[in-house]
Amino acid sequence: MLKLKPSFLVAIVLAGSSMVLSSMTTAAPAGAQSIVLGMGCFWGAEKRMAAVPGVLDVESGYAGGDAEKAGYRDVLNLEKAIARGRSNERNHAEVIKVTFDPEQVSLEEVLIQFWQNHDPTQGDRQGNDVGTNYRSAVYTTSPGQRAVVTDTRDTYQQALTAAGFGPITTEIAPLKNYNRAEGYHQDYLVKNPNGYCGLGGTDVTYPGQPEQAKPKALMAADLNRARQLVVFEAEECPYCALFKRDILSSWASEVPVVTTYATTPPDGWKLAKALFATPTTVLFENGREVSRYTGYKGDRERFWKWLGQRILTPEQRRIAFENGTERPFTGSHLDETRPGYFADPITGEPLFRTDTKFKSGTGWPSFFQPVAGAVTLHEDSSHGMRRVEVRSASSGIHLGHVFNDGPPPTGKRYCINGNVLAFVPE
Repeated sequence: MLKLKPSFLVAIVLAGSSMVLSSMTTAAPAGAQSIVLGMGCFWGAEKRMAAVPGVLDVESGYAGGDAEKAGYRDVLNLEKAIARGRSNERNHAEVIKVTFDPEQVSLEEVLIQFWQNHDPTQGDRQGNDVGTNYRSAVYTTSPGQRAVVTDTRDTYQQALTAAGFGPITTEIAPLKNYNRAEGYHQDYLVKNPNGYCGLGGTDVTYPGQPEQAKPKALMAADLNRARQLVVFEAEECPYCALFKRDILSSWASEVPVVTTYATTPPDGWKLAKALFATPTTVLFENGREVSRYTGYKGDRERFWKWLGQRILTPEQRRIAFENGTERPFTGSHLDETRPGYFADPITGEPLFRTDTKFKSGTGWPSFFQPVAGAVTLHEDSSHGMRRVEVRSASSGIHLGHVFNDGPPPTGKRYCINGNVLAFVPE
């Protein structure tokens, strides 16, 4: 990731109806230095370190292994062999080569950002990425760098120890067998904006650095211990903003939800594993994580299916996700006539109002009209029949079918499985 300075010349050449943009960049300053850092997956590491003022270029690669040449598949295959006990060869780590201008940023300042932007105490892993190829590492490119690396490590270790963390496991060694990563790995998060924002660091500030405001911790007393959704998010995370717009802005589900910038659950509650990206939505039951949904790419149905698979009963899941049908006169709400509305059991969004319900004698709750925009209709040729399927617009789950034998004013009969309706009285 080469950073262009304002002094760089950009020439725009018009050729016919097309515009060609070319950039003339100056070479890196004569005194530029580089150091190679392993911080887990190099995609997020590249993004974080490229944001440091004075850093000129960040390149993803592989280093520290025994093989002179290696690519992505080589690293993955060797890691599998190591895990199975079939190889004693030292694997490469995913790394980034950071080139910086010492007149703008010192090596110490670069390393401070390195220590603060990942967890150097995790050994052969970083978050959910497990393996020797995800180890924390610093590979020096000149003899004088090692002293600065070890000094900053020892200083940061004091802060980590005071915060309750274990010893730093970062490998520190001269650079060996560096290989530039494949082109599609370079600037990956720039070229692939859909996904999630990486979570990095221990939230422990390097001594002498300005203390950053810690996010307010969640309080267990404010949450529903029996069943609670917690969305772990981050500032300046566009995917968190997208999740808020698509999902949280109209939240009506009976499952309570809260958002937090904290990276830990409330005291006494337990995550099943470390968080590694935002947004991450965790479902807690009785104060313990039972499921999580990491990232958000705008696929609302996928998110609601995840939640539905956890909170619906087996019979509800059979109807909702497998286009099942309950036996007539066995479902819920057949005789429900109180004022109110019938809602999607996952999202809580209204589907039908009681004043549109009528007795059809078919054995299923029947309605002559849905709430505007609440359902979608789809052709259904299953079981040798031609029917029109009814799905929830908010979650996409299967509800039933619609027929043309209903009462006025619409003449429609929305024949709906009662077990996938949640009644909300007025």
